[in-house]
Amino acid sequence: MKHLGFPPVFDKNSKILILGSFPSVKSRKVGFYYGHKLNRFWTMLEKIFNEKIGQTKEEKIVFLKKHHIALWDVVQKSDLEGSADLALEKSHIETANFSFLLPPNTKVEKILCNGKTAYNLFQKICQTDLPVLCMPSTSSANPRFDFEQWKNALTSKQTDYQISMQR
Repeated sequence: MKHLGFPPVFDKNSKILILGSFPSVKSRKVGFYYGHKLNRFWTMLEKIFNEKIGQTKEEKIVFLKKHHIALWDVVQKSDLEGSADLALEKSHIETANFSFLLPPNTKVEKILCNGKTAYNLFQKICQTDLPVLCMPSTSSANPRFDFEQWKNALTSKQTDYQISMQR
């Protein structure tokens, strides 16, 4: 059985592209990104931007666009039955085409991959001059989640980030 990912959330003013791997079973059930109540993604964004997001898909989209964040997954189709990224890498997948999310179509300055699977898959399929960061997964199953790393990546300017990458 093929499962489909969600459409991207973005607009022409998006500056940061956050990429997940593929929606979890819970996310597919609720019909939007990071739908598992224990996933840290939405609460992390609330803390970083000091702003309540709301529970609905529409409220989350408004929040993302207000903060110039684009959101999508690297994989758009999969026969994955569960939610584990390890199983995703072994399943039949179809990846996304990111060209319309990158400059000159948007103002994206950097790409943050939510976990190693998203990062590794993105590196295999897309070449870009933009900074691409492997961020610690926001999944509750990840004991190495690092709030400060996300905060720094989301709030630093592109030039600040490029300087820190060169060190």
